[in-house]
Amino acid sequence: MHNTILLTKQHRDRHGRFIKGRSGNPAGRPAGLRNRATLMAEQMLDDEAASLTRLALDLAHEGDKTALRLCLDRMIAPRRERAVSFTMPPITGAADLAGAMAALAGAAARGVITPGEAAQLSQVVETYIRAIETTDFERRLRAVEAAPVARL
Repeated sequence: MHNTILLTKQHRDRHGRFIKGRSGNPAGRPAGLRNRATLMAEQMLDDEAASLTRLALDLAHEGDKTALRLCLDRMIAPRRERAVSFTMPPITGAADLAGAMAALAGAAARGVITPGEAAQLSQVVETYIRAIETTDFERRLRAVEAAPVARL
């Protein structure tokens, strides 16, 4: 008991609160250790997986839309991002922004990319243009600062 009090005092401030960054249990919970209740629930579900799957399929066949969605979600993997392949004109400055946006809009209109992909790519183009403008501004500012000051 005496050791516990000393350990606790070492981890607390003068008001009895835990010191920030000092754990009362420095060893902590071992990595990968899972709650006993979670393990039991998983085991119970594993034991009933076949019958629950059969019930979900039966409900889906009877027209239960939630069960149908559940079954379809398991059969068809969620759509992940895909590589987009279309010709984008080169972008070297803000003047090229209109051409790039026109290319994105055209690709979306032709169905080469989805409207969502076009919107995401347009954000990439805008960010790229801002980076070019910032770099150009910094270059010009350094040139102005380096130039000799004209006296009147």
